[in-house]
Amino acid sequence: MIATDTIISLAKKTIETERDAIAQLSSLLTDDFASIVNCIIEAKGRVIISGIGKSAIIATKIVATMNSTGTPAIFMHAGDAIHGDLGTVQDNDLVICISNSGNTPEIKMLVPLIKRGSNKLIAMTGNTDSFLAKQADFILNTHVDKEACPNGLAPTTSTTAQLVMGDALAIVLLEIKGFSSSDFAKYHPGGSLGKRLYLRVADLVSKNQVPQVQKDEEVKKVIVEISKKMLGVTAVLDGEKVVGIVTDGDIRRMLNKHDNIKGLTAKDIMTTNPKTIPANTLAIKALEHMQKKGISQLLAMDKDSYVGVIHLHNLINEGIL
Repeated sequence: MIATDTIISLAKKTIETERDAIAQLSSLLTDDFASIVNCIIEAKGRVIISGIGKSAIIATKIVATMNSTGTPAIFMHAGDAIHGDLGTVQDNDLVICISNSGNTPEIKMLVPLIKRGSNKLIAMTGNTDSFLAKQADFILNTHVDKEACPNGLAPTTSTTAQLVMGDALAIVLLEIKGFSSSDFAKYHPGGSLGKRLYLRVADLVSKNQVPQVQKDEEVKKVIVEISKKMLGVTAVLDGEKVVGIVTDGDIRRMLNKHDNIKGLTAKDIMTTNPKTIPANTLAIKALEHMQKKGISQLLAMDKDSYVGVIHLHNLINEGIL
């Protein structure tokens, strides 16, 4: 068995090698970076990102980041591009080619085909003397002194540098475009992040039954209503106006206090001035309110009208908590 200290030491060495390379990356930024940002902002076409091998995998991640942060992008595999997928590139598109060496056969074949059109070519490479760099309109220099791989073979530090440079580009574009949290939510409707930004109390209340009793109804009816609607609570109304709330905890306290519940009504055991929340409130705000007050449900209101209950379980089920 390999000693724990040895394993941890090797892991730290890898992390520190990549950390040092990333720390130096900012010093490699030139005016080209600013020119690239302006080209992307002003472009009438799309951003197409291409690579081969591990660089292709990094390219797909950068594409995903750009698409989710307001810069539409498309991935084109460099190997597939020279076998038909070059049709992806249209007039006015801007092409970013990622290659650490900048001299792979596929890149050497692809670059002239891109250059014959009116497309801007951006090289993301660790070799500024490479074929790719010399053919490019702009360069993103991702040079690293060494790979974390002790044999210097497996792309490790170099691909991390590519990923970080791609993140820098995407986030600069995000900030300059003023891409907001509400914009982010449009592209992430299914994830918990998006739900925090767009899901409202009304969306969750609509999935629940609406427990309610009149203030003069007997406690037996209150118990049935709470049990039937399965939310651990019921609103107490005077006509259509909410005047109180009864929780399952109130029921337990009542049973401990009274040997005979005959004659007791909802108004006798309810809590007045119940905690409410507007139905158009973001669900995340409802969660914050529950946590602050130490409660697990709120009555949802549409102006003065009671529309239902939002329960902590709704928020958990939606992945908001």
